[in-house]
Amino acid sequence: MSKISKRALSVPGSATMAVDSRAKELKAQGRNVISFGAGEPDFDTPQYIKDAAVKALNGGKTGYTATPGILELREAIANKLKTENSLTYSAKQIIVNIGAKHSVYETMQAIIDEGDEVIVPAPYWVTYPEAVKLAGGVFVEVATSKDNGYKITPAQLKAAITPKTAMFLINSPNNPGGFTYTPEELAALAKVLEGTNIMVLSDEIYERLVYNGTKFMSFAAVSADAYSRTVTINGFSKAYAMTGWRLGYSAGPADVIAAMERLQSHMTQNPVSFAQYAALAAFDDKEGVVEKMRQEFEKRARYMCDRLNAIQGVVCPEPTGAFYCFPDVSSYYGKTIGGVAINNSMDFAKNLLEEANVALVPGGPFGCDKNVRLSFACSMKNIEEGINRLEKWLKS
Repeated sequence: MSKISKRALSVPGSATMAVDSRAKELKAQGRNVISFGAGEPDFDTPQYIKDAAVKALNGGKTGYTATPGILELREAIANKLKTENSLTYSAKQIIVNIGAKHSVYETMQAIIDEGDEVIVPAPYWVTYPEAVKLAGGVFVEVATSKDNGYKITPAQLKAAITPKTAMFLINSPNNPGGFTYTPEELAALAKVLEGTNIMVLSDEIYERLVYNGTKFMSFAAVSADAYSRTVTINGFSKAYAMTGWRLGYSAGPADVIAAMERLQSHMTQNPVSFAQYAALAAFDDKEGVVEKMRQEFEKRARYMCDRLNAIQGVVCPEPTGAFYCFPDVSSYYGKTIGGVAINNSMDFAKNLLEEANVALVPGGPFGCDKNVRLSFACSMKNIEEGINRLEKWLKS
């Protein structure tokens, strides 16, 4: 029996990846599975981005780069943040990471000490608790209500703060909730933090994917105080359909970014060289491919939400961002569906997959066991068929 560290044993596998893996396993067995599981665009990376990577490879851009990323890319990110987010950062305040998931992990490692508390509203992305745990921190979950759109209120934030609070983590647009905080809501939360030493991690990876006229705002742009305490995380995976390229970035106070750079120099040395040149090219979206993808996601969001709300006992808030619907299905708990008792979101997801060949993700690992997450990053045809199967299964 091999020795496994307590640290590694304490970390469960990703619930989203587990569902995706089981769906792929059933597909390999010949089952016609429709998956609403993984949060990955069904679009290919735009050709102009792939061409830039090929050019970089052929041009010999295959060696080590500066640890925080090539200067040209960091300057392009700084320009993007200034023009689109009203945030002024120098290249020294930006680090390119191996995907936004790495950005979250590295930020935690740079800021959190043993026993520090990190306030995170539920629903939350499944990786957040594990990133806090691996940094030696204490994950402080704040339950939200569907009556408030699953968003934390200033009163809840204030009540959760203790002398040990070191960080507040906010994710807007939200995974798995599909909701977005308004500028006014962000300002009210920022006000609570004034006069404290609490840092903020603002995960904005779904920034470009907002719907129904929703106005996105970066947390750091709310006020000078918010800017001084916030590490803004973003990346290329979702907006540019570059999930496999593994490129995220962090922007924030120079001393925090410098600490992250020191860590990264021992973790990975630098992001993949030629992928950075592809990311640099991504900003030059002359044909508006990002907007075309956003428009398609918006159509799917509206259709999926309407279909879910038409099912008796299912209550789904309208998504304003990301590519997820997060319906409350708890009215079916305690009932028997297809001969199987459904008592929680895991039962719901497991049996729907096995009996109706539809994969979705249970809400329990996101901190909301009454809900399940469905990704609409798939074709309209699959969404229609998948919801038909879900409806039929629930009626059984």
